[in-house]
Amino acid sequence: MPQEPKKKHSKARKRTRRASINLQETVLQRCPNCNALVVPHQACKSCGFYRGKQVTEKTAVKVTKV
Repeated sequence: MPQEPKKKHSKARKRTRRASINLQETVLQRCPNCNALVVPHQACKSCGFYRGKQVTEKTAVKVTKV
């Protein structure tokens, strides 16, 4: 049998709890190699550098028109 709350939480208590559950703006930084916007602690998607070192190879992708 599931447990049920013993007493009703007031509206103020419920709203105070929910006030801290909010969306936060994503923090972006500039890549020192190519100056693109990058999420911190991740490799740059445009140049493949992380902490001054090449960690991923970027290859040119051919686009063909149909």
